[in-house]
Amino acid sequence: MERLIQGFDRFRREMTDDQRELFARLASGQTPHTMFITCADSRVMPELMFSAQPGELFVYRNVGNIVPPYAQHVSGVVAAIEYAVTALKVKHIVICGHSDCGAMKALQNPAALKGKPSVEQWLKHADVARYVVAENRPTILGEEGLRYLTEENVVGQLEHLRTLPAVAAAMANGSLRIHGWIYDFARTEITAFDPLEGGFRPLGADVTKAPDATPHARFSVRPTVASAA
Repeated sequence: MERLIQGFDRFRREMTDDQRELFARLASGQTPHTMFITCADSRVMPELMFSAQPGELFVYRNVGNIVPPYAQHVSGVVAAIEYAVTALKVKHIVICGHSDCGAMKALQNPAALKGKPSVEQWLKHADVARYVVAENRPTILGEEGLRYLTEENVVGQLEHLRTLPAVAAAMANGSLRIHGWIYDFARTEITAFDPLEGGFRPLGADVTKAPDATPHARFSVRPTVASAA
């Protein structure tokens, strides 16, 4: 606790004039462009990773970067997504898994969840990843198996995300795009899910070529309402 208090004191003392001005503007509201859903793992630091300023990212963290399907589980993450899309009007939602994920290790070894009934119940929302890997790569275990689980969990949570009405409506009119990423600690590399290739590929600096997992917009141009005669 002393480390936190000392850190905050240093933050206040070393704050620049530009930062003070930014916080003064943010005091009256926020307009983040992206919602970032990631794991509660302390090694994942979105603002640091993306050199983001306060007010840019609307971050939500939980065990396993999970998004429960609509109507199956009323949770904070579902409420946060609805708020981000309908109130904050974010343009992007990223679901980001990571290497060496404890939640995915628990899917590999369910015995590790003994004495953790709440975590065990929560991770049922990630069971789709375990099932997909078991059915399609049953002989792959260890580190490679963990990588497959991590990837399939991100893909599965993207599918869950698309079931939320607010998300589905925003994607249909082209105002929202969704992305599935995985952050590798050791390589300091992000791979992004490319549904056209059916896999994850490195995320480069060229944002125009960055893959996303958004279905084609069907209502990007609103129909003209005929006036009464």
